Amino acid sequence: MKILVLGSGLMGPAAAYIAMTDPQVSQVMLCDMSAPMLDAAKKKLARLPGAEKLATTVLDLNNHAGASRLMAGFDVIVAALPRTVSASIIRAALETNKPWVDLDSPPNSEIDEVKRQVQAAGTIAVPGCGVEPGLTEIMARHLAEKLDRVDELHIKCGGIPEKPTPPLGYKIVFGGRQMPLREGDARWVENGELKPVARYSGVEPVTFPGVGACEAWHEGFMPWLLDLAPLKNLKVGTQKTVRYPGYAAKVTTLKEMGLLREEPIDVDGVKIAPKKVLDALLYPRVRLEEGERDITVFRVEAFGEKDGRARRYKIEMVDRYDDVLDFTSMARTTAFTGAIVARMIARGEIKAQGWLTPEQIIAGPLFDQLVRELARVNIRFDVTIEKTKTLTA
Repeated sequence: MKILVLGSGLMGPAAAYIAMTDPQVSQVMLCDMSAPMLDAAKKKLARLPGAEKLATTVLDLNNHAGASRLMAGFDVIVAALPRTVSASIIRAALETNKPWVDLDSPPNSEIDEVKRQVQAAGTIAVPGCGVEPGLTEIMARHLAEKLDRVDELHIKCGGIPEKPTPPLGYKIVFGGRQMPLREGDARWVENGELKPVARYSGVEPVTFPGVGACEAWHEGFMPWLLDLAPLKNLKVGTQKTVRYPGYAAKVTTLKEMGLLREEPIDVDGVKIAPKKVLDALLYPRVRLEEGERDITVFRVEAFGEKDGRARRYKIEMVDRYDDVLDFTSMARTTAFTGAIVARMIARGEIKAQGWLTPEQIIAGPLFDQLVRELARVNIRFDVTIEKTKTLTA
C-alpha cells in the first residue's frame, strides 16, 4: 500500500507519520513545492518509527501533468493543502482514478463541478476529513443514531493555545499566515431548515476539563448533516467555534470596522483588501512560536428521545500537543483522522464511490475502528449519557 501526502506544513508531516506506522504501508511520499519546508519535514520524520518508508519530492502543483504522473503510482492521496488549490489537484487525481482524502475542501464556488467530475470518474473523494469538519460530524451521526428522535444537535470545537496571550488570546494552529476570520454570516438550524445568523454571535460560556473557561460562538452548521436520516427533522442545530473568553467581542469590533473585508479598497491610490492588511499586522503576534503548545477541544451533544424517555448524549475530547513526537494537537486530530480514513480506503474497507463527507462513510464497524486507531495515539473521547423523566408529548 502506497500513500501520497501533499503538503509539508503543520498537517502533512503528521499525516505521513501515521501512515508510516502502518505495517501494511510500504511507501509514503511527502510532497511540497517548497524545498526548505520539505527538508524540515523530512528531518522531523527521520527520527520517528517507519521513517525508512518515507520519500520526499519537490512538486509544483501548477505542473498538472507532473502531478498526475506522480499520483498514478500511489493507492490513495491525502491532501494537506490550502483550500484554494484543492479543486485543481482533485482534478489531477481524477485523471489517474485515484481516491482522494482532503483535510479541507474546495471553495464553495467550485464544489458542484468537482462533485460532478468525481461521480463521472467512478472513484471516491472525501472532503473535510479532519477534526472539524470531520470528527465532529462523525460523532454527530454516531450520537444521532443512538436516539429514536433527535430534537437538538450542538457542536462546539476549537484549537486554542495552551496559554492565551494578547491581542486575541489565539495562535494560528492549522498553518499558513492568515487568521481564520470571515465577515459573512454563519448558519444554524431551526425546524429542519438552515438559517443565517451573524458570525461571532450567540456567545456562550463553555468549560473543558483541564482547560478552564472558554467561550463558543456561531461559526456555521455543516449543511450536509441535514442529509442524514436521523437529522432531517432537527428542531435546533448549532455549530460553534471555541476560543478563550473575549475573542468574539474583539473580532466583532474588527468586523464592524470593515477589517474582515476581502474586497480591495483604495488607499492613497493603492488597491488593497483590509483583511490582507489585518493578517499582515496580526501574524507576528499570532503565529505559534517555538516552545508554544496548543490544545484542541470539542463537544458534540444530541438531545432527543430514546425508548420513550428524554435523553442527552455527549461526546467530548480534549487533546494536547505531543511533546514526544513534536506534533501540534491540531495536526494530530486533523491529519491523523484523514490519514486513517485514507488507509481504510486503500485497504478496500471503504468501497463507496463518489463525493462523500466523512460521516457518510465512517459508521458502524468503521466508526469503532477509527476510534480504536485514534486511541492508539492517545486521542480519546469521553461519552456521557443522561436519562431524564418520561416524555409526556
